[in-house]
Amino acid sequence: MPPETPHNGLNSGDNLTAMPSLIEEEHWATSQSVLASTQYPRIEAENDYQAVRLWLAEYRDSPQTLKSYRREAERLLLWLVSQGKGLRDMNREALRQFEAFLEDPQPRAAWVGPSKSREHPEWRPFRNGLSPASRRQSLIILQGLFSWLVEAGWVRHNPFVLMRDKARRMNNQSQAIERYLEQPLWAWFWQWLNQPLSSDDARLMYEDARRRFIFSFAYLLAPRISEMASAQMDDFHEVEGRWWWRVIGKGSKQARIPVPDDMLESLKTWRAALGLKALPSYHEPAPIIRALDKRRGISDNQLYRLIKETFAKAADVLEEEGGKPAYVNALRRATPHWLRHTAITHQAQSGVSLRYLAESARHAKLDTTSRYLHTEADEWHQEQQRHRLKTPPKTGAETL
Repeated sequence: MPPETPHNGLNSGDNLTAMPSLIEEEHWATSQSVLASTQYPRIEAENDYQAVRLWLAEYRDSPQTLKSYRREAERLLLWLVSQGKGLRDMNREALRQFEAFLEDPQPRAAWVGPSKSREHPEWRPFRNGLSPASRRQSLIILQGLFSWLVEAGWVRHNPFVLMRDKARRMNNQSQAIERYLEQPLWAWFWQWLNQPLSSDDARLMYEDARRRFIFSFAYLLAPRISEMASAQMDDFHEVEGRWWWRVIGKGSKQARIPVPDDMLESLKTWRAALGLKALPSYHEPAPIIRALDKRRGISDNQLYRLIKETFAKAADVLEEEGGKPAYVNALRRATPHWLRHTAITHQAQSGVSLRYLAESARHAKLDTTSRYLHTEADEWHQEQQRHRLKTPPKTGAETL
């Protein structure tokens, strides 16, 4: 059985050496003392929990990566506890069982629950069973964990190397991007978002202006959600008459992105709602996206919920209007990262060259950016329309 109170798990805080854990260290120290003596680890760890913490510490400078890696490692450790096993017990069969568990965590009441803070007694590791894409991503992360553990001398082998179809099943670059809003859906959504309010309540007007700015920011510059939440006013700056957005992105990589005119106008409108002058000054280290007090910033999680709630409201409206079921479903499934996919895909469709598209998206490889190009698929589909069933003859079919 899984742990009865799944909360206070692997924490993503800065102090990685003092993290509370669902998997108490006493458990690991007792159950693995004999195993530890038979290994020759190259890391200062006494149990699986400590070994995983050391792996996570390698990603300290990438908060979003750390957060996602911690989540997947925690799910694995929790599952191992429920099976009475440790990391050294992971073999090909255990990996197959764990993959099935990711798809359908059972017993559901112990593993699946609504979104809660990690300190809440109803916190659970899953919101639902994972989709094929999410399972693939989980396995990719854990494959990296086991590779590191092998090099660290903590485990003897990596069970992922025994997956016969690993190249196919864990290739994250093989499929075109599909999690985005198609052009007609985005056009409807943006129009809906810009409908005038029927109220002059100051708070509602402020929240409405903030929503429009958030979605224009996301659509025009394709930021990751953490980049939006941490963006400062003076990240927007002018050089020789051109405006740029300075961003520190994934892997702490710095970049400078051209600011389109529409984004500059959106920024001016938003600053007016905040009671500020039209454009940021050279030194204005204040958050761009702000709380209701118009001063404090908002967290990644707050921004995530705001965007998801907006998508959900839009889906309800579109459904009431009799919109296409596929579009309604897309809005219900959409996450903040869909906005990044939408932005990059629409830039590609508008003719932005692959080179500059990759620069704006901050992709290390052109192969990653090419997944957003749908030109060949469009041409292929058009060509396939040449292959038709013949129009039946008016006088009946010919005798063969």
